[in-house]
Amino acid sequence: MSLSVPRRMSREEWTVLLLLSASAFLNYFDRITLSVAATDIQREFHITNTELGSLHSAFFAAYAICQISFLSGWVVGRFNVGWVLAWGFFVWTCATAATGLMHVFAVIIVLRVVLGIGESVSYPSYSRILASSFPEHHRGLANALIDAATKSAPAAGTLLGGLLVARYGWRPFFFALGAGTLVWLVPWIRFMPRGALAAPEDGTLVPSIGAILRQRSMWFAAIGQFCANYFWYFLMTWLPAYLEKERHFPKPKMALFAWLPFLAIALAGVISGWASDRLIERGYSVTLVRKTFAGVGMAGSVLVIAVAMVRSDTAAIATLTVACAIYGIYASQLFAIVQAIAGPHASGKWTSFQNGFANFAGILAPWLTGVVLDATGQFFYAFLLAGLIAVAGAASWVFGVGRIEQVKFSK
Repeated sequence: MSLSVPRRMSREEWTVLLLLSASAFLNYFDRITLSVAATDIQREFHITNTELGSLHSAFFAAYAICQISFLSGWVVGRFNVGWVLAWGFFVWTCATAATGLMHVFAVIIVLRVVLGIGESVSYPSYSRILASSFPEHHRGLANALIDAATKSAPAAGTLLGGLLVARYGWRPFFFALGAGTLVWLVPWIRFMPRGALAAPEDGTLVPSIGAILRQRSMWFAAIGQFCANYFWYFLMTWLPAYLEKERHFPKPKMALFAWLPFLAIALAGVISGWASDRLIERGYSVTLVRKTFAGVGMAGSVLVIAVAMVRSDTAAIATLTVACAIYGIYASQLFAIVQAIAGPHASGKWTSFQNGFANFAGILAPWLTGVVLDATGQFFYAFLLAGLIAVAGAASWVFGVGRIEQVKFSK
């Protein structure tokens, strides 16, 4: 095992990483708004659970299609990545603000599609920046901080959003959130990466789509992320409604408890991201460390099934929080694995396809949960399905993905 001391992150790297994490936080804060206001929107527009699930799915359909078509990856590679992320951020925040002004259900669906298009460039941009600017022994923590931001945002959004929606209604909440978060663009334009790290990619160094699609690890990583996303998006889109509908929590009480599982994912992700980096620094195999963390985190998430089986509300929240903390162990490793295998020149395009494929779970999970709920009148089977799919994801990461090392693409 190596005893050398790698360099620490520079001030510039920390600044970029914190701004990326802030954009990821606001990205998911925008997403959780619909979940927080779901029961209010459902009552106002007189829609079924299946239609509510379809409203959630509209965002993910646009988000996934833009990525799996390689459109997002192409844009991230073809143009300055800093400006691509800035324009994407502008589009998605404006879509959130406009939603609060609309009174036609069909228009709200269209705005959810626009939100998905804007946010589709975020993860390909993050991967390209991190793969180009951060060494392997920093990527676990760097990705964990970004992922922690995406998990703490639903925690904050559920707590603050639930209280604000209960007091002021859902429309002012949407408008204020979208308009207010535009301020992020000011520091980003000042500190975003410049020069070779952000410039358009040299096309001769970027592998073809076919070369990426021929990689076995890409397909199993995509399947593993799909399974993980099903678990995550099921909770993100339906947990507030579950607590209100089945546990009969009034909205303020829902807000005070629903944020805890999301916070648990964030904290566990940061701790496991830091721990995995330290093990790799000390010379342990990247493959062993990353796969162990990912496998344990996904397999242990099966505990979520018990949430729908316990009668006590306190026991249910405690069980869900523990299950989510275990899931956080996996969450810190996802894009660190992808960036290591794809390398700096393929990471944007690879992430675009893999994240697009995996986010079809965002279409399936909300819609299927609504269908199951309308058919059975209870959430048990929805929790059961989420837990079993998580176990399948663990198998895909551990046994399907190959060695965690950069692919040598043929020219």
